[in-house]
Amino acid sequence: MDGNNGTGHRRVVAALDGVGMRRHTTGQVILDNVGWTVRAGEHWALLGPNGAGKTSVLRLVGATAFPTTGTVDVLGHRLGRVDVRELRARIGHVSTSQRVPGDLTGHTTVLTGHTGTVQPLWKSYDDEVRERAGTLLAELQIKDLADRPYGVCSGGQRARILIARALMADPALLLLDEPFNALDLPSREDLIDTMRHLALNRPGLSTVTVTHHLEELSPAISHALLLREGRVLAAGAVEEVLTQERMTDCFGRPIEVSRHAGRWLARSGGFA
Repeated sequence: MDGNNGTGHRRVVAALDGVGMRRHTTGQVILDNVGWTVRAGEHWALLGPNGAGKTSVLRLVGATAFPTTGTVDVLGHRLGRVDVRELRARIGHVSTSQRVPGDLTGHTTVLTGHTGTVQPLWKSYDDEVRERAGTLLAELQIKDLADRPYGVCSGGQRARILIARALMADPALLLLDEPFNALDLPSREDLIDTMRHLALNRPGLSTVTVTHHLEELSPAISHALLLREGRVLAAGAVEEVLTQERMTDCFGRPIEVSRHAGRWLARSGGFA
């Protein structure tokens, strides 16, 4: 299953073909013959056990790593034949491990997305750029965080600020590496609402979200990629991939999967 049924007319945003990755120091296989295509407007969930290769795949499509074998094309450019610094500037990346000075306000943190820097470069931010940062805070429903120091924001608030920051470059591709990590229930739900609104308001935007829990998937998720031991177990429309059989194969234990009002639930089988 290639996940392209009915979407062949859409522009390819990222494509992996026969991709393999090995650890330079040990020769350990990290990815093995991975093929995957992301098209404009698709919203992918990237799932699999620890060590399955999720982070490596995200690094490839984020142009921060190169394959050992095979080809990786991102936004119309092949890795190895393009200045990756320019390419990375067109890709939004959100990770809870991103280092942001705690004394920066929400608005200033978003501003730094314009220059891709940790510290603000004030001479680079004209009135139009500053207004854009404010507009993004409003779009993500966190305008009240504009003057709040990043360091005192909650985990969910930080995640939404980082998404606004990533959107400053108006990317065609947004990568989210475990954005729900350590969030409480209200913060998780706020972030899920944010992802749903983004999908509705930005029809051309493609997203890839790495997560460990189906409960963290927004109703906007349209596709899923399951990885196990560096190989693609399944990829395609979310309702065809997130089945009990495939999730059981992926995680190596019985998994019961259900869906209600567009939201997913997974639990280990065998309970009364």
